[in-house]
Amino acid sequence: MAITSKEINNSFSAEVTALPGGSFLNDCFSCGACSGACPVSQAIPEFDPRKIIHMVRMGLKERLLGSDLLWFCSSCRGCVFVCPQDVRFADIVGALRRLAIEQGYVSEEDLRRKGKVAWVERDKCVACLTCVRVCPWRIPKIDEKGVAVIDPSECRACGICVTECPAKAIELPEAEDERRIAACG
Repeated sequence: MAITSKEINNSFSAEVTALPGGSFLNDCFSCGACSGACPVSQAIPEFDPRKIIHMVRMGLKERLLGSDLLWFCSSCRGCVFVCPQDVRFADIVGALRRLAIEQGYVSEEDLRRKGKVAWVERDKCVACLTCVRVCPWRIPKIDEKGVAVIDPSECRACGICVTECPAKAIELPEAEDERRIAACG
């Protein structure tokens, strides 16, 4: 698909690099090592870390933030180990995801429907703290009402909290990319 001048946002790259995690964008020299090591790009060819970085640099803000591409990254960090510049692509994607949510390109409901965030059924939660203890990224928190909450911009949709919740109060439907990856294996 051709790019029109109307799609280009000249300040997008600067906006991303100003965000926590986004500054790694400046270290990338587009060698492509990340794309070669990415297990997701092997199963979903349209997901390509180098192309995503290029889209940011090109200023394709609406095209990128409004697409599903950002939500395919599993945050496995396999790309970090092969990167000669120590670019942390998963951190860049995290910054882009937060931006997409904050600026309304995607809603929490969209992410739930796509299977990209876990959420707590508040009426079922007994505040046992299991989700808080088992999450390796410390994403679930207990709110002022004593109920677990999961920040959709931080959730990695790994499913650990869903599996371990004794009250079965946390839900996470299977995502399209998971189905596509499973079909490859």
